[in-house]
Amino acid sequence: MFKSIKESQITISELMLPSHSNFSGKIHGGYILNLMDQIAFACASKHSRNYCVTASVNKVDFLNPIDVGELVTLKASVNYTGRTSMVIGVRVESENIQTGETKHCNSSYFTMVAKDENGKNAPVPGIILDSEQSIRRFSRSITRQEQAKKRSNSFKASEFKIDDYIELLKGHNTKVEL
Repeated sequence: MFKSIKESQITISELMLPSHSNFSGKIHGGYILNLMDQIAFACASKHSRNYCVTASVNKVDFLNPIDVGELVTLKASVNYTGRTSMVIGVRVESENIQTGETKHCNSSYFTMVAKDENGKNAPVPGIILDSEQSIRRFSRSITRQEQAKKRSNSFKASEFKIDDYIELLKGHNTKVEL
């Protein structure tokens, strides 16, 4: 079974209140991460028609701060489907409601796993790739997964070779005392 990407896309907006801020009047990154996880869950659950759990979050860079009083909009879309997992792309934008100025605040990728009523991994529908953008996003997810596997294997304690990395440390704020 395959579904169109549009069938599962979700957008939410929320006004940022003082209770969401830190002492400098900027919105807590943790609060934004919570909203991102919620929308990723909703998008994945809508696509799979199952309860979903967060398996991983790939790189969250906070590009621009969000101020109290701004309207934050989060957009979620299925970028990749595996057998039981999905990569949900989440984009966060803020808008100054007085000036209309918008800022891209961050984007991230949530890997979500569908669960059945017994808590076992459940198969998910595939997605229909109907644009160059959807093919790019799907391909990017495959590449990101391959890179993650390489990263975790090269730094396993049993595989790590100090001589391969000792030169890398030079010029960094560190002192090696072996």
